[in-house]
Amino acid sequence: MSDSQDLTGTGAPQGGPQPGDRDQITLINVRQGSFGALGDTSGFDGLTKPVQMPGASERPYGEWFDGVVDVLEELLGDKAAEAIQHVVVDRGELTLHIAREHLLEVAQHLRDDQDLRFEMCLGVSGVHYPADAGRELHAVYPMQSITHNRRLRLEVAVSEEDPHVPSIVSVYPMNNWHERETWDFFGIVFDGHPSLARIEMPDDWVGHPQRKDYPLGGIPVEYKGAEIPSPDNRRQYR
Repeated sequence: MSDSQDLTGTGAPQGGPQPGDRDQITLINVRQGSFGALGDTSGFDGLTKPVQMPGASERPYGEWFDGVVDVLEELLGDKAAEAIQHVVVDRGELTLHIAREHLLEVAQHLRDDQDLRFEMCLGVSGVHYPADAGRELHAVYPMQSITHNRRLRLEVAVSEEDPHVPSIVSVYPMNNWHERETWDFFGIVFDGHPSLARIEMPDDWVGHPQRKDYPLGGIPVEYKGAEIPSPDNRRQYR
């Protein structure tokens, strides 16, 4: 790309997209109780709260977002429509939902192209939406451009039955431990990682404890002569 590439957008209002520019909010789940767990011991297990995510945004995205997406689409060429599943602008933040098969290439372009220059990936976080059929596990990558003082987010969704995502450690080496932690807690398998192993839980631990369907369990705690039972055995309020 040339130094003169326009990343200022397409003349959209600086406030970003208007409410009518976005598809309907996507309902991921309906959570019951204050913590979303069965057997809630807080006394608020009668609460019902929808878990909703913003749908795809329509152009113009506003601010510098259009320019970044334009550059990335040009670099991807014919693969752009397949690689970038949809673009979300919400609360002044840009999120690109990427097909896992193209994640490594997208990361390489974001880091290396002079008009993008997202030199830092600030890690990867796992998210588990059990009711999002076929897309239960999400890997979320916050990206930082020091050169242009910009931030965006990449998001990749996979199923519990096939939880494989390419490792981007070859592009962003600092992601090594972050990918290990996300594997440990969520069970997302980062293919190509140099040493994918547990980092928080013992090596022989069964399961991934930050998934929503993981049992609360726990170990009874002794406190000043009294014993506090583990969460799944505490008093339930009705």
